[in-house]
Amino acid sequence: MSNVLYDEPGPRARRRSLIGTLVAMAVFAVILWMAYRRLDERGQFDSELWYPLINPSDEQFPVVWERLGEGLLATLTAAALAIAFSLILGTLLGVGRLMLGRVARIPFVTAIELLRGLPVIVTIFCVYAFKNYADLDISWLPGDDGLWYLVIGLTLYNSVIIAEILRAGVNSLPRGQAEAGLAIGLTSRQTMRAIQLPQAFRTMLPALISQLVVILKDTSLVAVLGFYIELLRRGNLISQVLDNAIQVLFVVALIFITLNYALSRLATWTERRLSSSRTGTPAANTVDTGLAVNQGRH
Repeated sequence: MSNVLYDEPGPRARRRSLIGTLVAMAVFAVILWMAYRRLDERGQFDSELWYPLINPSDEQFPVVWERLGEGLLATLTAAALAIAFSLILGTLLGVGRLMLGRVARIPFVTAIELLRGLPVIVTIFCVYAFKNYADLDISWLPGDDGLWYLVIGLTLYNSVIIAEILRAGVNSLPRGQAEAGLAIGLTSRQTMRAIQLPQAFRTMLPALISQLVVILKDTSLVAVLGFYIELLRRGNLISQVLDNAIQVLFVVALIFITLNYALSRLATWTERRLSSSRTGTPAANTVDTGLAVNQGRH
């Protein structure tokens, strides 16, 4: 069958594609084999390096996993705070940019474009430098100072991304949505809060969840700066004691992959639930259509 996006490949193109795929798989297999041989020659598959992570009878096993648990808790704490603050601040920035006049929204546009252009790790370091330069006292906040360097840096960066996602979601809605709200007597703010924002959140939910996954992964950037001992930093410290960096970091990577996969599955489930609630049952749709027709006749 023909495709409207591109021409279907013919026999020669399919044959070339198959050959290219087989060659790429062969090259990838060779690279994996060379990596395995190299690691095996260096003794990276020896049981002594893996037992502290996988063997409960090893005396270091409980201590290692206790420390990894502390790092995981620190990562989840920073991610939860950054996600919450990013959603709140991002919503405010997005609504402000949408509702304010051309001159009044200049500060919002400037902040969004500036923070979007900075790497996340630079933003986190700027928060640390500004706090020390201005001699700000944040000791009243719960947790370590390093936690708040990370949370504030992630919030500043991701809030502007979320603001742009929401702005795109609101702009994608039909103009009649806002006009209907104004027609029944709602103000612009009420229309935005009650009609446009809920639909924008639903429409842009996959993009929002993807950004939340990015926030969770970006918590590991602070390990480079050493401000906060989260999961990756904790793994580095453990590997320095046990001298098994590859093994520990492999486990840390599996933990991050599991967390991100769980969050992605949660996003898929939420999107399906919202889609089913919007669609409704066929009988209900038929009744609503019939009522609308009858009202139109009267």
